[in-house]
Amino acid sequence: MPEDDMIVRNDLVREFSSLLPIDAIIADRETQKPYECDGLSAYCEMPLLVVLPDTIEQVEKIVAICYEKQVPVVARGAGTSLCAGAMPHSQGVLLGLAKFNKILEIDADARTARVQPGVTNLAISEAVRDLSLYYAPDPSSQIACTIGGNVAENSGGVHCLKYGLTVHNILEVKMITAQGEFLTIGSQALDTPGLDLLALMTGSEGLLGIIVEITVKLLPTPENSRVVMAGFENVSQAGDAVRDIIAGGIIPAGLEMMDHLAITATENFAHAGYPTQSHALLLCELDGTSNEVEAYITRIENIFKKQNATTIKVSQNETERALFWKGRKSAFPAIGRLSPDYYCMDGTIPRSKISQVLSKISSLAQRHGLRVANVFHAGDGNLHPLILYDAGVPGELERTEQLGGEILELCVEAGGCITGEHGVGIEKIRQMPAQFSDEEIKQFMNIKDAFDPAGILNPGKGIPTLKQCQEYRALGHDHGHEAHAHD
Repeated sequence: MPEDDMIVRNDLVREFSSLLPIDAIIADRETQKPYECDGLSAYCEMPLLVVLPDTIEQVEKIVAICYEKQVPVVARGAGTSLCAGAMPHSQGVLLGLAKFNKILEIDADARTARVQPGVTNLAISEAVRDLSLYYAPDPSSQIACTIGGNVAENSGGVHCLKYGLTVHNILEVKMITAQGEFLTIGSQALDTPGLDLLALMTGSEGLLGIIVEITVKLLPTPENSRVVMAGFENVSQAGDAVRDIIAGGIIPAGLEMMDHLAITATENFAHAGYPTQSHALLLCELDGTSNEVEAYITRIENIFKKQNATTIKVSQNETERALFWKGRKSAFPAIGRLSPDYYCMDGTIPRSKISQVLSKISSLAQRHGLRVANVFHAGDGNLHPLILYDAGVPGELERTEQLGGEILELCVEAGGCITGEHGVGIEKIRQMPAQFSDEEIKQFMNIKDAFDPAGILNPGKGIPTLKQCQEYRALGHDHGHEAHAHD
């Protein structure tokens, strides 16, 4: 560590020692090691210092000190982010919020829960199950990911088609500004006067403030929920079935698709009863009253038959429904058994372009000599191509990144965008100029400056500099790993 950095670190340790117990300040490199990356482990950086506060007052003072000293601050929850959004800054403080793990209040009448950011997504639904309520957004990592990170990345999940993303399921956040000031955005009511800053904060990736409390909406548990699972000979048929479902005015609770590689890997891992001979699989969940669900099942089966589904199976009870979803939510670890490493992409396209885009992804993968397994939220066009590679093979990570960049640009060309729920972070920052003009990126910078004039919150992430935009455009399709370095 450079001598100047050591001086800053030691100075911070002295200041923070008056606020935190000694075991909440991690200065030695070995103990800091678990914090060097998030779920995208291809990108690592050691922080200057790690702090683990457990009160809002501590966070306020820590951030205020960092603001005064112009020291970067990166907030981190469970570290399940897949865009390197929680990767530390080498000259900054990693602010761990894992101790903020309490459900503070449940209001069954208002159907809300007030929680700290370190509460896991699944824990909310488990806490209100006996009240016949649940929290709708359910990312595949819901057993581990935290609600604070869900807000930061605007996470979705398999039920986002009908019930919306995180932004549609929260009412209020309490946050600490870059200056260390406490701020409440939104309210316990269903609407608030003024600009919708709550939507602005949701998906802001830690660039605008540090969230320390969230009020979420709760929904009543449906009377009945069943899943129709169908296998198809090709992705085109499955894509057309998705189109027909939505065009028919049916809004499923969830509508997921998997390709052949993902189907076989998942079935070997989770034993969910998936048809391994199929080249595309759809999972369509319908919920509501029993009569409503039965009527929709008949319509869905007819649509699947019209598209020549080779197999159709309807869950007969809650155990079987949970097993079908267990397979889908086990897809990422299942794919992990096929290759030493995989790179999980995240882009969004119009539903009408599913088969066309997947065909092009297959062609791109063949050109790069890599395998891709596709698992995605078909209902809202949110793709999650998993690129299989071996980081131990020289040049293979770079080829993987190049393919990933081309997939994201393909999403933009198809009328979509470079991210659905994983965020931009460092991973997708080179594709921002493919999605946005320099004028639009300037506006993002202006918003960042309004909230964080010193630029200390999660610097180098999310928004490229105009110089970077010029460099990335000059590179064209050359998405080399070296372009990820901090400014």
